Amino acid sequence: MRTSLNITNKLTMLSEMSNDSTFQILQYDALEGGSDIDNAIKLKYMRDAGIKLKQVRIILDESSVNIGPGTLSYMKGDITISNKVGGVVGFGKKIFASKVTGEPLFKPQCEGTGEIFLEPSFGHFALIELEDEEIIVDDGLFFACEGSIEVGAARVRRISAMAFGEEGYFQTKLSGSGIVVLEIPVPEKEIFKCTLINDTLKVDGNFAILRSGEIEFTVEKSTKSIVGTATAGEGLLNVYRGTGQIWLIPTKNIYNELKTKGLEYESKPHGDIDTNV
Repeated sequence: MRTSLNITNKLTMLSEMSNDSTFQILQYDALEGGSDIDNAIKLKYMRDAGIKLKQVRIILDESSVNIGPGTLSYMKGDITISNKVGGVVGFGKKIFASKVTGEPLFKPQCEGTGEIFLEPSFGHFALIELEDEEIIVDDGLFFACEGSIEVGAARVRRISAMAFGEEGYFQTKLSGSGIVVLEIPVPEKEIFKCTLINDTLKVDGNFAILRSGEIEFTVEKSTKSIVGTATAGEGLLNVYRGTGQIWLIPTKNIYNELKTKGLEYESKPHGDIDTNV
């Protein structure tokens, strides 16, 4: 029997996905708890900019989910929390995956019937349902998943990708059937979800955050010769081949530039600022 917490009129549900468990992305319509002038000013700027607090809600129905360490906020119902190692072999795999991807060794498993609320964040979340498939994501994106999903490590196969791809030797691999929650760097509507069908995608920059497990990743020169690469000014490209999906976040670079260099930098062609002032 499911239990239910009342969602107040101060919360809006942005998205929902159900399988054995139900995952919801909730958004606080406004924060009104500023008790001093400094916080009140910050909250006003955030409201004007459309920056809103979000929270993941998971409804369990005699089911289980894995959550990231430190992400639990509160829960209600008949739910137990454990860290399942999976024997000597399972423990060894977890140590290996943790060391090579940087992901925490243990991911608490919540099992039973009830509701779980994870820590609220001003960041962004995406829900994905896997159907006997795997995806490879940037480290730090994993937030929660159904217990049927295996969280492991995927080795970058090509030497060129290891040396120049800025992805490291290993990335986080999520495989199986079930729902996954990712904490993503930009709003999901700003993600370009590129589908390849026996095709090639070349990316000038490190802003592909997810790819299907069947996609091959390499790093290649932007032209056929080293001289051509140097004169073209583009250098190396991240290259994705095969059939599957790739998530690109081109707007992330703009946010980074705005943060470090300001609006004037982005308003100039190629980011050039006239220093003769």
